[in-house]
Amino acid sequence: QVQLVESGGGLVQAGDSLRISCVASGDTACISAMAWYRQDPGKEREVVAAITNSGSTYYRDSVEGRFTISGGNAENTVYLQMTNLKLEDTSVYYCNARCPNPAGLGDLHYWGLGTQVTVSS
Repeated sequence: QVQLVESGGGLVQAGDSLRISCVASGDTACISAMAWYRQDPGKEREVVAAITNSGSTYYRDSVEGRFTISGGNAENTVYLQMTNLKLEDTSVYYCNARCPNPAGLGDLHYWGLGTQVTVSS
């Protein structure tokens, strides 16, 4: 089992910056990658940024150049530095960690409870 706890969300104005954090605990040795997702009511949860244990990163197009993911399993902590925040960035942000599935049918996913980020004009 892996437990994830997010923190750092809040209310900011468009153009501001914010850093959110996720701390992993439990059986963290299994983690091969961590990521940030976000989800609005009635919408699909979407990946925002991801980082592998080797340091490879991924960003969705809408945040490329504005958000930076750092940290990872080695630190049991992952960060998302968000800059030039836009109204459409408003969402609940969820921390995700994945571990190999022993059956080889896909990764096991673990989730935090989320942290609210609200961007106002």
